[in-house]
Amino acid sequence: MIDNIPRSGRLLRGRAAPARRSHTLRYAHIVGWGMEVPSQVLTNSDLEAIVDTSDEWITSRTGIKERRIAAPRETTTSLATRAAQKALDVADVLPSDIDLIIVATATPEHIFPSTASLVQDYLGATNAGAFDLSAACSGFVYALDMAASKIQTGAINTAIVIGAETLSRVVDWADRNTCILFGDGAGAVVLRGSDTPGGVLSTVLRSDGSGWDMLTLPTINSRDTYLQDGTHELHRIYMDGRGVFRFATHVIGDSIRDALAQVGLTPDDLTLVIPHQANQRIIEHAAKALKIPEDRVYSNIARYGNTSAASIPIALAEAVEQDRLHAGDIVAMVGFGGGLTWAATVIEWTAVPSRPAYSITWGRRQGAYAYAGVRRPLVRWWRRLMLLSPTTWILKARAYLRRRREQLSNLRGPKGN
Repeated sequence: MIDNIPRSGRLLRGRAAPARRSHTLRYAHIVGWGMEVPSQVLTNSDLEAIVDTSDEWITSRTGIKERRIAAPRETTTSLATRAAQKALDVADVLPSDIDLIIVATATPEHIFPSTASLVQDYLGATNAGAFDLSAACSGFVYALDMAASKIQTGAINTAIVIGAETLSRVVDWADRNTCILFGDGAGAVVLRGSDTPGGVLSTVLRSDGSGWDMLTLPTINSRDTYLQDGTHELHRIYMDGRGVFRFATHVIGDSIRDALAQVGLTPDDLTLVIPHQANQRIIEHAAKALKIPEDRVYSNIARYGNTSAASIPIALAEAVEQDRLHAGDIVAMVGFGGGLTWAATVIEWTAVPSRPAYSITWGRRQGAYAYAGVRRPLVRWWRRLMLLSPTTWILKARAYLRRRREQLSNLRGPKGN
């Protein structure tokens, strides 16, 4: 017998029909931003006491004057959480409204769980999915594209994208070629869906794995032979500075032009370019490659050094606070680094910068953070309790009583005394 029921209309028994989603693409807008850097400053003069270098040597080759170093109790998670909280304050969004959290980082505390999951817990974002993204210094742009794509398809409405690093813990402080470059910090943005045109317009993501050894951080699963070559060391950054410089200057202009071309724009349409803060000479090359004035390429490398995935969101947050961006402006962000990876995105800025106000929503956010702090130990305790079966409880009780009897016997002393 021929089944005449259209295939598209059939349902498996016991399975409900999925809810229909709109196929109209939405727009992903940046509505909040925030940054967090450690208070401890390490200047070039301080480095002179650690390695054979000088302020003049570092400044002339990199443009870096100082960088921030995480305190012993500061972690990638704590920096990321504080940056996210500031971004939520600007956006005036509740943690419970967050659908997705992505943390771009090369320095997580754990291989698993992800830093994003820990941030989700600290924020009390009980409705959010969370994962880390590993694309080194390009990571923030990669993560921004992942979140924007989910919003544009209508799958989610609100996301937090974070770049966070504690690179000071993986540099070789005896290597003057790398220890002078890197610093710690975090930056975050809140993305929200809207039917209003604008926001993230286009993104270009690229990779060339053949250059993996030009910038690398060996970890626990690195091959023994690889770590025994006399050059690389476990949990320490290795970089071919000249090779990375040539790579960066080659891709930075092309990737931005490709992203602009996707939406029919040219470099002349750019209000501001926010590049990864790797080297002042690379930043200056970006302006030359795009044939735009240098003051339209943002730089804060002198104050923070290279913060890898955190550098672009930190620079973005600073640029907004300095009134460098206004509604209708076109901004490009470009990252490049280990992988080798590179990525560029073009955004039509629609947010109106304003100071976060103390509101009912602000109070509810603080309540959510406080509740998350109380909930965390209670849930851990309850889960451990639930793992104990009645038999386990009986065995534990018997063991406790046996110990008490032995203690009483020891107090009474041997029989006959």
